[in-house]
Amino acid sequence: MEIMLEKYQGCGNDYFILDPNKQQCELTQKMIQQICNRNYGFGSDGILYGPIFEGDKPIVKILNPDGSEAEKSGNGVRIFAKYLKDAGYVQKKSAVVHTLDGEVEVKYLDESGNRIRANMGKASFKSSEIPVTGPEREVIDEEMIFGGKKYYATCVSVGNPHCILQVNELSKERIEKIGPFIETSSYFPNRINVHLMKVLDRKNLQIEIYERGAGYTLSSGTSACAVAAAAYRLGLADTKVNVHMQGGSMVAEIADSGDIYLTGDVERIGRLIWEY
Repeated sequence: MEIMLEKYQGCGNDYFILDPNKQQCELTQKMIQQICNRNYGFGSDGILYGPIFEGDKPIVKILNPDGSEAEKSGNGVRIFAKYLKDAGYVQKKSAVVHTLDGEVEVKYLDESGNRIRANMGKASFKSSEIPVTGPEREVIDEEMIFGGKKYYATCVSVGNPHCILQVNELSKERIEKIGPFIETSSYFPNRINVHLMKVLDRKNLQIEIYERGAGYTLSSGTSACAVAAAAYRLGLADTKVNVHMQGGSMVAEIADSGDIYLTGDVERIGRLIWEY
């Protein structure tokens, strides 16, 4: 049997797209893990399964490399929007993509659809909405213990959960060391995405990312939104910031309504046929 996979990337965050309208295929957890594995499979940060249509609504399932389903992904949504345009599902200058967390409105900023702006919704610091264990509160610069060490964490949901630690120095080694402790900490019953954030100035943030269900990641759209919201709430940044990651940079802007708009580039890499 053959499976056709389209591969796209946004700032080094790469996804395969499996379109169920073009082939009959039920993905198992084992298949997802093999496809995404960079040593024993083809390698990616996840799989976008869709579009699944309910009426005229295009739904996408965002599948992590471990087989779990993510509520939302900034890069995933923008990549999927690019695929909808490439595959002819969308001819307009905007579209609405439906995720597990709800709908995301996207706008194509150029004719090719490579540069996309997405309304990622509002940020919440409420412990019950992230979620974080303990009494109802906003989790802002809160003392927490990870791996036997004390840290000050700000936690936020932008449709999926994020934990941000402000630091003076960033490194892949550091996030890979602390990331697993934080992702699976008992503070976070649904696990959590982890970020080390360095404030360069009020318009520029630099981060390293340890993604829930994926591990070390070159970039993440929801992460860019989460750190922008956290830095603004902490009084460290303006409403519009450039978020610099290992894979590239994206712009996150907090509107007066509280909605966070994410802008960045995506591109198609190519097509792969898996015989199994």
